[in-house]
Amino acid sequence: MVGTITAIMPIEVLLVEDNPGDAQLTRIALEDSKFSIHLNVVEDGVEAMAFLRKQEKYAKVAQPHIVLLDLNLPRKDGREVLAEIKGDEKLKRIPVVILTTSQSEEDILKAYNLYANCYITKPVDFDQFVKVVQSIENFWFAIVKLPPE
Repeated sequence: MVGTITAIMPIEVLLVEDNPGDAQLTRIALEDSKFSIHLNVVEDGVEAMAFLRKQEKYAKVAQPHIVLLDLNLPRKDGREVLAEIKGDEKLKRIPVVILTTSQSEEDILKAYNLYANCYITKPVDFDQFVKVVQSIENFWFAIVKLPPE
């Protein structure tokens, strides 16, 4: 239960984003949160999977409660990351929110076929971007019951 999670420890969010500007905007949007959120950022799909599998330098990180995943990433793209997460027995229950610039119907279909929990297109306007991130926060942390760890 999220209420219990926030009372004991922060909500762990993994942002997989190669654009430093978008990562910073997400951080800004979550700063005024009514929840205690710990945002981890990795810049590519290889790092995302190492983080999620607690490999090497990520051995002691907390498992995220939710992943915000861009599709267009270096080294391993978001589609591959999504397929790996949802194909891994230990990771598949972590909600994955696709947060990307792609409006391609093919990308949307593929993401849902790979069991993305939702697909959101990033607005280019700063204020709209902040509103979108805050909407994600409100929905996933105030309304939805996240799976237990």
